[in-house]
This record gives sequence, structure tokens and C-alpha cells, in this order.
Amino acid sequence: MTIEQQFLDLMKEITAYQEALALIHWDLRTKIPKKGMEQRSEVIGLLSEKIHQLTTSEKMKTLIDQLKTTATNPVIKRAVAESEKEYQKSSKIPDHEFKAFVTLRSKAETVWQAAREQNDFSLLQPYLEQLVEYNKKFAGYWGYQENKYDGLLDNYEPGLTTAILDPVFDKLKLALADLVEKISQSKVDVDVNKVLHYFPKQAQEQFSLAILEKMGYDFAAGRLDETIHPFAININPKDVRVTTRYDEQDFRTAVFGTIHEGGHALYEQNIAPELYQTILATGTSMGIHESQSLFWENFIGRSKGFWQSHLSLFKEMAPAGFHALDFESFYQAINEVKPSFIRIEADELTYSLHIIIRYELEKSLIDGDLQVKDLPEAWNQKMEDYLGIRPATDKQGVLQDIHWSAGDFGYFPTYALGYMYAAQLNHQLRQTIDVDPIIASGDFEPIKAWLTEHVHRHGKMKKPLEIIQDVTGEGLNPDYLIDYLTKKYQDIYQF
Repeated sequence: MTIEQQFLDLMKEITAYQEALALIHWDLRTKIPKKGMEQRSEVIGLLSEKIHQLTTSEKMKTLIDQLKTTATNPVIKRAVAESEKEYQKSSKIPDHEFKAFVTLRSKAETVWQAAREQNDFSLLQPYLEQLVEYNKKFAGYWGYQENKYDGLLDNYEPGLTTAILDPVFDKLKLALADLVEKISQSKVDVDVNKVLHYFPKQAQEQFSLAILEKMGYDFAAGRLDETIHPFAININPKDVRVTTRYDEQDFRTAVFGTIHEGGHALYEQNIAPELYQTILATGTSMGIHESQSLFWENFIGRSKGFWQSHLSLFKEMAPAGFHALDFESFYQAINEVKPSFIRIEADELTYSLHIIIRYELEKSLIDGDLQVKDLPEAWNQKMEDYLGIRPATDKQGVLQDIHWSAGDFGYFPTYALGYMYAAQLNHQLRQTIDVDPIIASGDFEPIKAWLTEHVHRHGKMKKPLEIIQDVTGEGLNPDYLIDYLTKKYQDIYQF
């Protein structure tokens, strides 16, 4: 057996365990009986430990060392580079610590659900304290140049640092605050109550399924399920699942949440087959992943063209209370700007402020400037400072997201980063094809094909900033998002 074949076989073994683990995570967040959660957490810990052992094995190191200088196949060469990076990071964490961390975060996710139900942050606090300490320790193992948080950020967006991100977020924050202020002074009255009618869950699901199909989501390689906190999960490129959350008093939660997760799923379903069962068969970073979900949710799903072609279908499935709605009232209502407590329900203009709040809080936790016990108050104060509203409960505030209970520190910034990437990709797409008639036609295949060619098919063959540079001709630039939001909301709110 050749060295290359041994390397491919080892990656297949690792991806087999990862596939089993992904399926368990999907079940944990959707279907599992409550009494099964504790033992399932132990299973997750054992499987994760096995993956960690294979990733950091002497066999892996030997194969990497040999192939670094001999591999000629581009896929093998790139997979070796990614595997070496993973080896170097993972081998710095002792096996027993990694297993303990993974088991802890699985238990913490279960406790988080109970804490949400009981509206009590104190239930989660001891678990979160341990998770913060693990992340601090791991950042130290991995190393960083200036800020400890950079060691975590690199897990989700390779090459990004706080030195790059801070000034970009500062510029975005100022621009968004200015737009929110102008909108607050607008004389245009957007009446969101016109779309807040009872909409049965079953009918919402029917519409959500129809939209996913129109987006090009392959139901032979996926499914739609219900969960507390929506997510998409890549079990393998032929099994990419989408989840959503239904609110019968506000259809926007499920519809836009489904479109968002569908954008993630399209990325994973359209990775090039030659990358299957390798370390490269997934999105290149969470920022690029979020660019796909936010592109579909906002630049497509909240556009005039989308609803010009889909409002009639919507009304077919919606109750009678929606039938008399005129197009302009509907369009304005789904694009209302109003500071809100829940991130996944936020309007597209204030959404990034939710992300910046989380970024600043978790960076303070990792830097040691903020203690976990003080997190709810710090959260509430930043919500008041940036959005002018103050959560009345933990569920409405600090307990709304699953990320921290899952141990995912460094993840949140990628949402706003992805939004900026999406704006850059949207700008370039419009230089290439006539987008508005395509959206209005309801046939999104040309858009999906463009994204597949420039983003999806590459998987991890390209680094995130390579994709942005290759497609747009420049690096990260927040100006395109600021320009998009300014023009859109000037039109709606007439300022």
C-alpha cells in the first residue's frame, strides 16, 4: 500500500468517527429523550477522544512527515497541510483533558436547556466557569502573539486576529449606530403587526420545505427538523441536515431561520466529490460558512425580488389573516428595524450589534477582565448601551445562545464577519450576472451555480481569505455591507 493510500485510509477512519459523532449531536439537539442525555454525553466524550487519538497518533505524524515533501496530488498536499495544522494543535492537549472537556460541554448543553426552561443562569454558571478555564488553557497550549483570544479565534477563522477585527468592528459599530439613530427619527411608520398573525406550525413547515427546494437544497441528501436553537449539520456531503424553530405568532423566525440554515447546507452539499472522506470535505471557515447562510437569508430572502415571486405561494399556505396584505406593507414589515433581545430574531441592520456584544463579552472572559458570575449583568448593560433595551430575564438575555455551553469561544465574531463577506460576494456576483431578474423569476439555479463554482466546491482546498481575495480582488472590507444597509434602509425609511 502506498503512503498516500495509507494517509487516505487514515482520514477515512477519522471521518467515519466524525460522522457517527455528528449524528449523535444531531440526535442530542433534536430527538433524544431527556433521560438519555447523560449517558450520551459520555459516548460523545469517548468518540471524541478516539478522534483526538487518531489525529495525534504517531502514524499520522509519520505520514505527514513523509508526504510533506513527496505528495504531488493537489488534494493530498492540501489535506496534509490541514492535517499537520490539526496535529500540531491537537497534540498539545493531553488526551484526558480533551476527553474531559468534550464530556463537560455535552453535559453543559443539557444543563443549558434546563437553565433556559427554568430561566436560571445559576444552573449553567459552574459548567460555564469550567469551560472558560478550559478555553484559556487551550489558548495557552496553542499559542498566540498578542491576545489570548486569538488562539481561539483561529479555530473558526484561520488567520484572523483581534488586531484585524477590532478596527473593523469599531467602524461597523459606528455606522450601524448612525443608521439606527436615523431610522428612529424617520417619519415612516413600518407596521410589523400586519404580519404578526397566527400561522400554524404545519403550514410554516410546508412553506419552509418549498423554499428550501427552490434554493436547490437536495432532500435526497438531507432533511428538515425542529429544535430549540436552529442549526445545520454536515454528517457527510450526502447527508446534510437542517433544523428550524417555529413560532406560530411570528412566522419570520422559522422562514428566515430555515433559509439561513439552508444556506449553510448548500455549502456542504456542493463540495467537490474528490474531497469526500478527507479533512477538506467541509467549509473552509465559519466566516465563509456564515457568508453563505447570511447571503441567502438577507440578500436573497429579504429582498423585494424574492417576495415578488414568492408572496403568492406564501399566501396560499398562510391563514386568512395574511390574504389581504399588500406587497409594500409586507416587504416593509419583514424588514422592520427595531432593536430586539433575541439574536436569531434580530433585523438585519441591528444583527451585527448582537454579535459585537458577544465578541466583546467573551474576549473579556478569556482575558480575565470579566468573571462568569458577572456575565448576565454585563450582557444586560451592553444590550442597553448598544441597542437601548435591557433584558428582563436570563432566557431573554444571556441564556439565549447554545455556543458558550458548547465550549465554542471564538465562534461568535464569524457571524458578523460572514455578513461582511456576504456583502462583498453579493457585490461581485452583481458585477457578473443580472441578479434581480433571477431572484424575481424564483429560479435560483444561476445564483447557486455561481456560489458553488466560487465557494462551495473548494471545501478547505482554499483558505478563507484566499476565497475572498480570488472572488472579489480584495481582502475583508466592511464598506460593502455598510453601503448595502444604508441604501436599503434609506429606501424603506426615507431618510
